[in-house]
Amino acid sequence: MDPSKKLLFPDQFLSARRRNILSRFALGIAASLVLVTLLSLTNSSFSVPFVSPLLQGLRNSNLNNNNNPSSSSSSVSPQFNSSASSSSPPPNQVEEKKKPELVPVPLPDVKAPILESGQTGDSGPKNTSLSGEGEVSSFESGQRSGVTVKDPSLSEDDKFSSRNDQNTLTANATISVGNSSSLVSEVVPANSSKEKNDPVEADSSRGSYEGCDIYDGKWVRADDETTPYYPPGSCPYVDRDFNCQANRRPDDGYVKWKWQPNGCDIPRLNGTDFLEKLRGKKLVFVGDSINRNMWESLVCILRHSLKDKRRVYEISGRREFKKRGFYAFRFEDYNCTVDFVGSPFFVRESSFRGVNGTTLETLRLDLMDKTTSMYRDADILIFNTGHWWTHDKTKLGENYYQEGNVVYPRLKVLEAYKRAITTWAKWVDKNIDRNQTHVVFRGYSETHFRGGPWNSGGQCHNETEPFFNMHYLKKYPSKMKALEYILRDTMKTPVIYMNISRLTDFRKDGHPSIYRTVYRTEREKREAVAHQDCSHWCLPGVPDTWNQLLYVSLLKAGLASKW
Repeated sequence: MDPSKKLLFPDQFLSARRRNILSRFALGIAASLVLVTLLSLTNSSFSVPFVSPLLQGLRNSNLNNNNNPSSSSSSVSPQFNSSASSSSPPPNQVEEKKKPELVPVPLPDVKAPILESGQTGDSGPKNTSLSGEGEVSSFESGQRSGVTVKDPSLSEDDKFSSRNDQNTLTANATISVGNSSSLVSEVVPANSSKEKNDPVEADSSRGSYEGCDIYDGKWVRADDETTPYYPPGSCPYVDRDFNCQANRRPDDGYVKWKWQPNGCDIPRLNGTDFLEKLRGKKLVFVGDSINRNMWESLVCILRHSLKDKRRVYEISGRREFKKRGFYAFRFEDYNCTVDFVGSPFFVRESSFRGVNGTTLETLRLDLMDKTTSMYRDADILIFNTGHWWTHDKTKLGENYYQEGNVVYPRLKVLEAYKRAITTWAKWVDKNIDRNQTHVVFRGYSETHFRGGPWNSGGQCHNETEPFFNMHYLKKYPSKMKALEYILRDTMKTPVIYMNISRLTDFRKDGHPSIYRTVYRTEREKREAVAHQDCSHWCLPGVPDTWNQLLYVSLLKAGLASKW
């Protein structure tokens, strides 16, 4: 281009005043561009060590300062990960003459956890207090074991996802077992300081026990304040064989476990409430010595809830209950009784004269035991039979099982058990008034003899903890499978089935073993190692949990409306 033809600006346009304005305008544009660039750098993954604190202070100053809206601005909207808000407004103004105060403000990396109630607080789960000894819940009032506060705006999936996003909880697989023998993952606090071998405590977000399988769960360590239901050695009605502390068992860890269902929390057995519901009623345990174990447990739990313990007594004054027969404890203030009837088979033990004149002991599978008159009028019946079906005579089944005038030369024990339970079921349907009497069947309690059977050196001595590995648990008893079929498919009377088989299988530590009596010499104690009790249970101990589950089962069934 010819220099002589350059476009010339008039002198008035390039005056000193206009040149000054143009320079300031260009300077402002440049400053804005630099600020935008730096702000972008601080919010990106690229870190500028000396610039970030500067701009955080600048940003903090602008958030709290109202600038002149007429000034030149650069509109930027970075997102801050703050517990106060999900986003913060950009710095609105940049003043050329006044620099903001530089105050480094560290931003939190994680949002504050949000509880299901919609308030921020501690991230750890809080245990819901359940029905205590001083509270009275009702079988028909619809009360629950705990209250779960939920945010109605979130679905269950959203809540679980939100907790994971906040990094406040972590999933931890624990050994849990139920009737299906399945493993269940449980959510626990991320900062949990529990020992590796300790089971995980239940969190407070569990559902109601009404729709829960309360026999599907695990044993967890209990607080000292919650167990046992009565102090060891405090109940005078515990058989000496079950009174392990009085027999100088050196450890007491077996009373410091509680049963925790996988899907819910359950209330403790409230002795006062239980007695109130039994007012004017008759509760009877019918079965073998394992049911006597449970009966003594319930008597001691209910007795401990009374202020005046002299107001409960066995009606015939007896203190020993090992002999087969009928025993009844009367709770005077409530005009009720809690009884036990010894009937290990339900069906009748009999005899049969053979062809050569010999007398054979037999078991009549088609006739009920003669004790039925002792419990026909009960308001609540708790049945069990199982352990006497494992003895040599019943297991072999040779010339022992009888129906009518026929004694079977050989009959398998499982088939005999089915026939006996069928006889019992028919008797219940015919003789029990379902509008008055509520029927419960407690399942088979597992044994823990190692190294041999109960009468040949089997042992459970020195066991101080439950099993934690499901590999050691037994298969579900075939007799209980047969029982379930009869209860479900052949009986007309509704029966509450207490499926405690797997629950007890964990508790190899809960048996009296050698602590069935006090030994006068070390020699007597050594000899007792060959004859241990790994079938029955120490009291206080595992049967206390059975009675808790009985209490919860009655609550679930809402039986008070019929009482």
